[in-house]
Amino acid sequence: MSISKKTLVYLFMVLAALASVVPFIWMLVTSLKTQAESIQIPLTLLPAHPSLQAYGKVMREIPFTDFYVNSLLATFFTVTLQMVIATMAAYGFSRLHFRGRDAVFLVCISILMVPGQAFLIPQFLVVQKLGLVNSITGLVLPGIFSIYATFLLRQFFLAVPKEMEEAALIDGYSYFAIFWRIMLPLIRPGIIACIIINGLWSWNNLMWPLIVNTTTEKLTLPVGLASLSSRAGVEYPLLMAGALMAVIPMLMLFILFQRYFIQGIASAGVKG
Repeated sequence: MSISKKTLVYLFMVLAALASVVPFIWMLVTSLKTQAESIQIPLTLLPAHPSLQAYGKVMREIPFTDFYVNSLLATFFTVTLQMVIATMAAYGFSRLHFRGRDAVFLVCISILMVPGQAFLIPQFLVVQKLGLVNSITGLVLPGIFSIYATFLLRQFFLAVPKEMEEAALIDGYSYFAIFWRIMLPLIRPGIIACIIINGLWSWNNLMWPLIVNTTTEKLTLPVGLASLSSRAGVEYPLLMAGALMAVIPMLMLFILFQRYFIQGIASAGVKG
């Protein structure tokens, strides 16, 4: 590649990086402003007197710590149970041979064509009948079955050579031992990619927690931050301070495992 082409590529990458980072910088800067500075026109890039008052105020305005803990618990249990179910289902659909396997898989995949909002009422009725309204279990239960994760992990299982599995069977390994000791370590990038994608979805989920929970003690961060907006208007420094603190866990998760995430997404369609 010529120097001019390399320069253009690097310039494009720098611009893309800036486009990704600028919203976070703007959130940080706005959280340090006063309400008057955040809404004045023309906009000011930097606050005249930076202050951390918005961070203390958001902790007083809403039970931020309780919302944070609820979001962490809901995301952890949802993603953990998702991975347990999705990995076993993906292994079964890719490696085990049984009558109607492909037909069942197609039926499961067809669920992806149905908007998620169509399931909200049936899910709520089930949770209500089970007596799980206003509970972390009610938050977690409908999200533990992920067809997308099953489909993605199935692609990784199909990319593993069958000879490895056959050699393990000859050595006396059971199917569960092959699944646990051989297959799961080989598809680790795919598992991490699913954890990040589904973890981000669960962490940012607004609609379901808003429906299933009616008490303040069981609400999650997205619902709590949405409550900061009222008819009187939006106090932007307060909202940006809360949003910035809310985004930190998912941002750290991506930074720590970005290599596996990119590897997983890049190799997801190696073999169908």
